[in-house]
Amino acid sequence: MRGYKQLRIPILDSAGNPAWPEMFPIKKIHELADIVGPRHFSAQMMLEYVAQERIQLDPGAVHFYSEDFDVFSSRIGDNNITGLAFYWDPSTGRQNHDGSVCALIYRDDKNRNVFVHDIMYMVVDDEDIHPLTNQCMAVLDFMQKHNLIRIGIETNGIGNALPEIMRDIAHKNQRNINIIQISNHVKKETRILNALEPLLSTGHLYMHEGIKQTMLLSEMLAFTPMGSKEHDDGLDALAGAISMTSMPVRTPNKQIRQIHANTDFQI
Repeated sequence: MRGYKQLRIPILDSAGNPAWPEMFPIKKIHELADIVGPRHFSAQMMLEYVAQERIQLDPGAVHFYSEDFDVFSSRIGDNNITGLAFYWDPSTGRQNHDGSVCALIYRDDKNRNVFVHDIMYMVVDDEDIHPLTNQCMAVLDFMQKHNLIRIGIETNGIGNALPEIMRDIAHKNQRNINIIQISNHVKKETRILNALEPLLSTGHLYMHEGIKQTMLLSEMLAFTPMGSKEHDDGLDALAGAISMTSMPVRTPNKQIRQIHANTDFQI
């Protein structure tokens, strides 16, 4: 490799013109930057690395809304919802330990917007001899409140036993649910950064007003990609919801009507 020369061609030149306009016209480049966010665009398309320690999660970039999800029109306000995801990042939920958090998001895939609609932090009493069982009941109630049937559960560590516990409790309470088991192998700070930062930096992250009453915004302010002793369990659950494959949401296009079978026949 001695004496080699390095060829670096950013997607845009110093004057802002496309380096390969036939394949990447300026409109397509702008759309790409809006999808991946400025950090990834700078590193991957402009060949200018941005150190992770310089990245922050700015709550000031969040858009807030007060509307509920309309199950009949599949809308939040004027936004058409195309998908949803519900994710549980479990722990024992005891005081002074990692938090056990569930996060519910909706997606408007056409406009690439993500709506953080509800989040639940669960804390159990130190004397509770069945902390996971009681958490499962709380999660089932949360799912019933939001008409959810599908949940992603992180199965690293304590979550390994949760799917079977959850299925057993759901069966006993006559609840029909679908459990997606998710095992994470990427560093937590990297998962959080890659899921949230592009949405924040491009203005595509929305949160319900009720989120202000939780610890999530405080976690955003305290977050550092280098890791810290501050709690980030809500961010971890939210990153899991954003990263998991969403469940399609379809708007009914016809009035529900009764179907009458023809029983006028002989055997």
